[in-house]
Amino acid sequence: MTRITVREVPRDKLDSLIRHGVPPLLARLYAARGIGDAAQLDCRAQHLASPDTLLNAREMARRLADAIALGRRLLIIADYDADGATACAVALRALQSFGADVDYLVPNRFEYGYGLTPEIVQLAAGKSPDILITVDNGIASHAGIEEARRLGLEVFVTDHHLPAESLPAAAVIVNPNQPGCPFPSKHLAGVGVIFYVMLALRAELRARGFYEKREEPNLARLLDLVALGTVADVVRLDDNNRRLVAQGLARIRRGAACTGIQALFEVAGRDPARASPWDLGFALGPRLNAAGRLDDMSLGIELLTTDDAEAALLLAGQLDSLNRERREIEADMQQAALAAVENIRNTHSHSVVLFDPGWHQGVIGILASRLKDKFHRPAIAFAPGGPGELKGSGRSIPGFHLRDALDLVAKRAPDLLRRFGGHAMAAGLSIGEEDFPRFAQAFEAVARELIPQHVLTRTLETDGSLPVEEAHLQLARHLANEVWGQGFPEPRFFDEFRVLSQRVVGERHLRLVLEREDRRFDAICFFRTDELPERIAAVYRLDINHYNGNETLQFVVEHWQAA
Repeated sequence: MTRITVREVPRDKLDSLIRHGVPPLLARLYAARGIGDAAQLDCRAQHLASPDTLLNAREMARRLADAIALGRRLLIIADYDADGATACAVALRALQSFGADVDYLVPNRFEYGYGLTPEIVQLAAGKSPDILITVDNGIASHAGIEEARRLGLEVFVTDHHLPAESLPAAAVIVNPNQPGCPFPSKHLAGVGVIFYVMLALRAELRARGFYEKREEPNLARLLDLVALGTVADVVRLDDNNRRLVAQGLARIRRGAACTGIQALFEVAGRDPARASPWDLGFALGPRLNAAGRLDDMSLGIELLTTDDAEAALLLAGQLDSLNRERREIEADMQQAALAAVENIRNTHSHSVVLFDPGWHQGVIGILASRLKDKFHRPAIAFAPGGPGELKGSGRSIPGFHLRDALDLVAKRAPDLLRRFGGHAMAAGLSIGEEDFPRFAQAFEAVARELIPQHVLTRTLETDGSLPVEEAHLQLARHLANEVWGQGFPEPRFFDEFRVLSQRVVGERHLRLVLEREDRRFDAICFFRTDELPERIAAVYRLDINHYNGNETLQFVVEHWQAA
């Protein structure tokens, strides 16, 4: 059963937006998403938060400027997802433009795990660096940083994940979520953090007269990478993140994206001139992530740092093949998982915890997400890790903080979790293989304790009814140019329609003609072929159908029930 709700619209925010000239319908949509000041809708670059408010960014910039001046060797330690890959590419491109001696290392996740571990530090030491710079990791790497110090290496940490009770002993840490940081956007992705550090470094070099006899690099050229990593990492799109993404999308749409991103659009069959957050999150992001899930993310980083169009297309093709392989593996895993949880309707479980010895640890995060979506319960999928160890990846539902739940499990059974980390909606963990039944029982107990029954009912939040006179192509175009995503959801409306016609197209989709208040609307229902009743109540969003050079309004029906 699905419950349909309408977002609350704070009256004070609505009135403020209307007073400042925002049309009433748009004011309602924005106010329901927490916007109360029209200035929040201005996505020009000059309104980005200042790097000076990011704790330690200036200090790291000063140290990096010294290192560049002294010719010290810098080594970037990257993470193996799209955020880590784009963050590494931003750091490489910026530091190279500043004249730094810089290289990177992205460890194989299956051999070395996550973060700056002692083993990764030892691997990095083989490249003879002076300074290690982490991107999108490091805030929890106490042991790895101690090992680096033992080897005489400085560590500069740039990260966005939540810190533990104590910070590692790095030379300098930049993380908007560390204690005492006044930066207004706590939701920066890893790529956003390193971008801000590079802005601070450019300012430091400028103050030192570095550009008196050379051209100053334009760091705005990196915003396409920042946008891709931000959307792909599914961080909350607060005001600052929306501005970063809007600037990146503007560059992509006008053909100014880096060669690698252009190649990803080509292999994905998407038009960069109409680039949207959907393209970044569901077309480009998965192809980039496929490298880290099944192979080696250095493939993705090479793509994002090359300026050779032919090489980029070859690398993008390899990522596309890996992504197809990932989908096949995921489909097999999902079929096995769904068969294993068929009894969930009878057992009334509050969680889904599964393990299969044949599962691939690079795909369990996606599997957990699919299970969470299907059953509307927090889900954790496990695959074999090292000898006698299971690696797990979890995804949660609103109202259940996954990392806090794992912390509670760890406190009640201190010997159960070997490692864990994450945030409210996603987390990773390791347990002993023999401990799987005990973990499943302990996690279910915590889920039952913390999740009220009503939270287990799937809820579709909508923006209520769309007045018929407002349903036009101009509104669809405006919405298409806005930055929607995590924490700033694209508008969905809820209305009753008469179904005038329906036919299956492309073997998997339902093409519809709907009628409401004597107006007819073209609509499509993706991945549904069952016949609809004559009258439906539908949750839908506005879309633009591009065909033969023409643009027409269409509704995308995402949920329906008999009216």
